[in-house]
Amino acid sequence: MSRLHSHPELHLVARVGWLRAAVLGANDGIVSTASLIVGVAAAGSPQSDVLVAGLAGLVAGAMSMAAGEYVSVSSQSDTEQADLARERAELATRPDFEHEELTRLYVDRGVHPDLASTVATQLMAADALGTHTRDELGMSATTTARPIQAAFTSALTFAVGAALPLALVPLLPAPRLVIGVSAASLAFLALLGAVGARAGGASVVRATVRVTFWGALAMALTAVIGALFGVAA
Repeated sequence: MSRLHSHPELHLVARVGWLRAAVLGANDGIVSTASLIVGVAAAGSPQSDVLVAGLAGLVAGAMSMAAGEYVSVSSQSDTEQADLARERAELATRPDFEHEELTRLYVDRGVHPDLASTVATQLMAADALGTHTRDELGMSATTTARPIQAAFTSALTFAVGAALPLALVPLLPAPRLVIGVSAASLAFLALLGAVGARAGGASVVRATVRVTFWGALAMALTAVIGALFGVAA
C-alpha cells in the first residue's frame, strides 16, 4: 500500500491581500509626498512651509488611503457575501441542480463524468457550501477580502513611505532640497520595487524600473508646475 507523504509548500498567493495594500500604500506615500515637497520647494517657498506641506500631505494621504482601501475592499467583501448567501439558498432549495453544476465543472476540467459525479457527491456531503465556494465561485480563505487589514496596511505603509522624503526636508539646505529629495525618493522607490517584487516572486528589475519611472515622472511634473507658479508669483 502506498503511503502519502506531505511536505510544506510556500505559496505566494497567500500574501496577495496585504502585499498589494502595502506596496500601494508605500509607493503612494513616497511619490505623493516627495512630489508635493518638490513642487512647493521649486516654487521658492521657505523650508518651514515645505515641511508643513509635507506633513499635511502625510496625514491627509494616510487617512485617504485608509478610507479608500476600506471602502473599495468592503465593496468586494459585500459582493462575496452576497454570492455566498445566494449559493447557500440554492443549496437548500435545489441541491440536485447544484450537484449537477459541480459535476459539470469537474468534467470540464478533464474528470470522467462518472468519477466527477462521485467526487461531487462526496465533497458536497462533507462541506457543500465550502466546495461550491471554492470550485464554483473561485473564493478561498487566502484571497477573500479583508477591509480592515487592507485599510490599516495601506495607511501605515503610506505614512512610512511619506516619512522618508519628509525627513530629508530639515536636513538638506534649501538650494539642494529639490534635487536631494528627488534623488533620495527615487532610491527609496527602487528599493520598494525590489522588495515588493521579491516578496511577491516577481521580476525585481521590471518592478524597480516601473516604480522609479512613474515616481520620476510625477516629481518632474510637480517641479515644473512649482517653478512656473513660483516665477509667476
